[in-house]
Amino acid sequence: MDHTGEVLILTGPPPGSGKTTTAEALASEPGSPKVHLHSDDFWHFIKNGVIPPYLPEAHEQNVVVVDVLTKAASGYAGGGYFVVVDGIVGPWFLEPFRKIAAPLHYVVLRPPLDVAIRRCRERGGDTLTDPGPIAALHQQFSSLGPFEQHVVSTEGHEREDTLRAVIEAMRSGAFRLAS
Repeated sequence: MDHTGEVLILTGPPPGSGKTTTAEALASEPGSPKVHLHSDDFWHFIKNGVIPPYLPEAHEQNVVVVDVLTKAASGYAGGGYFVVVDGIVGPWFLEPFRKIAAPLHYVVLRPPLDVAIRRCRERGGDTLTDPGPIAALHQQFSSLGPFEQHVVSTEGHEREDTLRAVIEAMRSGAFRLAS
């Protein structure tokens, strides 16, 4: 995996689609130096006044967080790292990323809804477990129009299968976005 100076947005519906697991595995692959930006951390940096990002009233907060995340990805890519941005980055948040100079790839991991809900419930901790918001997020990623070609179905996949599918997506160049 030598994608020096490139950015991969590894996204998908709610927690439970395999984004973080796959991003961590990608960042550990041999090849160019890599950075894993776990986008949830950027929301957790807000210590007072945070609004759950899936709520409509969080829009302005989410725009700020995505802007900061984009700048971090651009900085690392400009420094010669392959950057894996892992998080819920729907097409509605792609515009800031399209403005960076680095080659940009967009891969959407899509598990079946029942699998995502089960994985969220098994995690515990402060992970989203309410089926309502999980289903709403899943619905937002269920019909992506022109971005449907960027979907990797994870139905029936083991972790290694998903990792191989994402590596092949990167290798093929078919998931690259025009700037």
